Amino acid sequence: MTTHMLETTEAEIAYDVRGPLPTADGRPPLFMIGQPMTASGFDTLASRFPDRTVVTYDPRGLGRSIRKDGRVDNAPTVQADDVHAIIDALGAGPVEMFASSGGAVTALALVAAYPDDVTTLVAHEPPLISVLPDAAAAERAQAAFRDVYEATGSGAGMAAFIAMTSWRGEFTDEYFAQPAPDPASFGMPAEDDGSRDDPLLSDRSWAVTSYRPDVAALTAAPTRVVIAVGEESLDTFTGRTAVATAELLGQQATVFPSHHGGFLGGEFGYGGQPEAFARKLREVLGDD
Repeated sequence: MTTHMLETTEAEIAYDVRGPLPTADGRPPLFMIGQPMTASGFDTLASRFPDRTVVTYDPRGLGRSIRKDGRVDNAPTVQADDVHAIIDALGAGPVEMFASSGGAVTALALVAAYPDDVTTLVAHEPPLISVLPDAAAAERAQAAFRDVYEATGSGAGMAAFIAMTSWRGEFTDEYFAQPAPDPASFGMPAEDDGSRDDPLLSDRSWAVTSYRPDVAALTAAPTRVVIAVGEESLDTFTGRTAVATAELLGQQATVFPSHHGGFLGGEFGYGGQPEAFARKLREVLGDD
């Protein structure tokens, strides 16, 4: 693996390349992206593709990537420009892409803006509130865990976030009537460390969840777009957004093993089924 820094006027973007460029077999590089997850979150999945040249990166302002634009918000259109710049720097032509969570939103913005950058996009559970029938209630639920985080810190905020993202079905009065969850019940510390800059728990990534896919641009692009959903996620927030996004694009969501972090090993305490997930990804990519 080699690590590179791409310097732009607004950021210094760290990215990693596992394997040769040009690729050994002539297939496009496989670019894996997330948000707010950095490249390290794809170590387990990338290790299941030893025959492919795999590219990962840290979004601007996260991990090893430094932003110089004076902003702290995470916007998918801005991140799409960064990913485009990396693809251009690779000099290997269009890529295949696996994108998860906020990274899937970035990838949809990338294909809309730069349709020749990606041959096949597998967008795994993009958390797009705007596509939900209960979008207003979902926005309220998002604001609620942000408010808990702002008031009492990361442990309580993360507990509220988990409660929101694991809720099954639409956000009803029953959901909002629940008491705030105890952080200890999720193994979270109750102490407040005073920080309020978490990209997941604050409102810094609301531009991601409020993004509205450009359906006309996506359907006109030469890119094959596959919306993926975990079999365990189907009725939860990101499962519902995946299914609704697929319907918006005139397709059915492709079911993958496990949950929102189904490609993870146990390194983050949220392990999925990485072997089965990688097999499914190979199948979808036609990588037999």
